[in-house]
Amino acid sequence: MKCPACGFTDSKVIDSRPVEERNSIRRRRECLACQKRFNTFEVIETVQVIVIKKSGDKELFDRNKLLSGLLKACQKRPVNAEEIVNEIEAELQNSLSTEVTTTEIGEMVMQKLKERDEVAYVRFASVYREFKDIDTFLAELKRLQKD
Repeated sequence: MKCPACGFTDSKVIDSRPVEERNSIRRRRECLACQKRFNTFEVIETVQVIVIKKSGDKELFDRNKLLSGLLKACQKRPVNAEEIVNEIEAELQNSLSTEVTTTEIGEMVMQKLKERDEVAYVRFASVYREFKDIDTFLAELKRLQKD
């Protein structure tokens, strides 16, 4: 870290502590040349994930859109939608890909809902898979019963 006073590139860390939001660390440093003390902040660098929609349009991943859809599916159900969104966002950040399709995100949601709550799963599936009639709905229920 370069000293703001003398420009020397070597310093020692005197103190480290997390910032209130817990997404960065404040470091108190001392220059080894001039002994001037200064602060630095270390922040996690996140990857911008691009979502490719069915129409081919591209937009930045918006966790609020995902959360909104999940909250509707999980209404009055014992499912923590925020937790699912956090898991999916973490998976997207940890993947090597910077682009993801809405289909891939939808399948991730479906898998997580299927593991947690079948009613929320069917609610989400009815919108996501665009059920046209009762037969499509029943077919999904039968497939769910088989699993």
